[in-house]
Amino acid sequence: MGHIAALWRHPIKAHGRESVSQVSLIKGQTFPGDRRWAVAHEAAKTDGGEWAKCANFSRAAKAPALMAITAQTDEAAGKITLRHPDLWDLTIDPATQGDKLIEWVRPLMPADRAASARLVPAGEHGMTDSMFPSIAIHTIASHQAIEDRLDRKLSTERWRGNIWLDGFAAFEEFDWISKTLRIGQAEIEIRERITRCLATTSNPDTGIRDADTLGALNGGFGHQDFGVYGVVTKAGAISLNDPVEVL
Repeated sequence: MGHIAALWRHPIKAHGRESVSQVSLIKGQTFPGDRRWAVAHEAAKTDGGEWAKCANFSRAAKAPALMAITAQTDEAAGKITLRHPDLWDLTIDPATQGDKLIEWVRPLMPADRAASARLVPAGEHGMTDSMFPSIAIHTIASHQAIEDRLDRKLSTERWRGNIWLDGFAAFEEFDWISKTLRIGQAEIEIRERITRCLATTSNPDTGIRDADTLGALNGGFGHQDFGVYGVVTKAGAISLNDPVEVL
């Protein structure tokens, strides 16, 4: 049996991460407050409101500097504050002030990529990278296996997961496919492995690509997968240090 080591949400897809100490998971829904908004670029074929592929949005795989954005949500006011080491702090109401975010993020976007155009709502699904309402689950041991392969310390925030678990073996999570985890008061059915992209090569403190995470996965383990996607099958509250059991 393991336990919850960390909980993270990303209010705006690819534009900021935020740690939380507890949440209440809802059956069939994504992690609360996670990827409820996304930044569509000028070539996007969506205006939001429903799930769309990640290729429609500005993301760290194409703009590594985005990885250094952190977020802080004021749920009562309906506002999000974003911070980046090279920019000023920005507080917006995402429902009405998306234009301010587009202007703020402009210096971080590469000139040879489609420019960020508009902030769009995710709808009920959430703009996860899976076609189903998923929660990304990672283990500390798997992260440490990548650190060992690269012979250096890395921030777990590179992987942009929701739930981090400790007390399990490296890559044990791949054996959980089609099984259910009891996490705190909730239950999550594990559906599939997560195939990683260039976003994970960027340092979340600086936004600079500085670690060959994909090479470490492919060269050391014969695949490009890290973490698993799950679906909430039983609602319930989860908190840091809650026990985790494979059913």
